[in-house]
Amino acid sequence: MLLSQHKDLKREIISLPEKDKDKLLLRLIAKDKVLTEHLHFKLLENEDDLLSRHENLVELIDQQVKEMLDGRRCTSRDVLLKMRTLNGAINHHAKVTKDVGSEIELRFYLLNKIPVDFDDGIFRVVYVYNEKLYLYYVKATVSVWKKYNKLHEDIQFDLKESFNTILEKIYTNSTASIARALGLPKEL
Repeated sequence: MLLSQHKDLKREIISLPEKDKDKLLLRLIAKDKVLTEHLHFKLLENEDDLLSRHENLVELIDQQVKEMLDGRRCTSRDVLLKMRTLNGAINHHAKVTKDVGSEIELRFYLLNKIPVDFDDGIFRVVYVYNEKLYLYYVKATVSVWKKYNKLHEDIQFDLKESFNTILEKIYTNSTASIARALGLPKEL
């Protein structure tokens, strides 16, 4: 049920006493963890906290990629799972902070750190994950490219070199054909 479809309900909610509104609001907020965290960020945190959250995610990406590459032989399956997990952490950051600039920077950082060059033989069990990783990687890049195009020109200029590094990585690996099919440019 959408509130906009029920004008009478909206009027009645507005006419409630302040004390009752506060109780209702607190009950509703308590049911959504992301909303609670977003309100905490918006009302109680500042730019330093945003920077701290950003740095924590950069450290997490570094740690996860290092663990993945330092361990046993890294496969495309391992990278795909790790990339999905780290993308989830960035999504959570974006929902809480609503800061598109830091979200795009984090996505660029992740895309630059994640390896996509695998030579698994066609008869290996993990070979099937190569194509899945390539597709996921390029689609993630296309998604970030769309957000990048909506940014202010000055911010685009600051991020252009990092994005071109990602595009070069894509077009020098097995991901090139997928990128061409999805219309991703070779350079900005």
